[in-house]
Amino acid sequence: MWDAELGYSRAAIESRKEGGPVEIDPGAPGAEPMWGIWMTNDAGGVGVMVMPHALFEWRAAAYGIDPEDMATLLDVALHEMGIPYPDDPPSLPDKAHAAILDATRDLPTCWTPGVSDADRLAAHLERIRLVKQHRFTMQAAPLHDRQGALTYVGAARAASADPLDPITSQARIDPIRVEAKRMAIEWGRESSVRTVPPSFALKPPLTFLSAAETGGSA
Repeated sequence: MWDAELGYSRAAIESRKEGGPVEIDPGAPGAEPMWGIWMTNDAGGVGVMVMPHALFEWRAAAYGIDPEDMATLLDVALHEMGIPYPDDPPSLPDKAHAAILDATRDLPTCWTPGVSDADRLAAHLERIRLVKQHRFTMQAAPLHDRQGALTYVGAARAASADPLDPITSQARIDPIRVEAKRMAIEWGRESSVRTVPPSFALKPPLTFLSAAETGGSA
């Protein structure tokens, strides 16, 4: 991991004045906070992992994670994409996937009824541990290299010891929003109806910005 930064969803970026900074209108649609983490891999690939701020709220709600425990929330958010799913046949021949599935076959998920938050969290953290053991781990790139990259692009700031510092030092999770999401998950768990967490890319009907509002064409 090389760096982390805060951005916003597309609606807010499009409303930026020509040559000016992004100005967030609290009453405008969109403008969902988005955390971006720049990273590389051993094969030389470069990319950015984008996480809606609400992702942390959903994970805190689903597994009973303390909203103040950003270390655990980040660890889960960064590694859970490596958790394989039994209903993904193309991944089954992969030995790493098979090892994780075999070790976690009987563990509960956040949708398993009659299980405590503590047991759900323990099961999820075990899956994360196995991802690190069999698939990949996220680590900070060397400080010297990260500072060199900032200097190369002309950034005046100094690289922090932890590339995730912008998130851990600035992100704050609202426990009231977490409780609302916990209630939604609990309802889905008891009713067997799976909720779809809203995101900047998936909105209910009639909530997208119209062409008239954006100045675009239909």
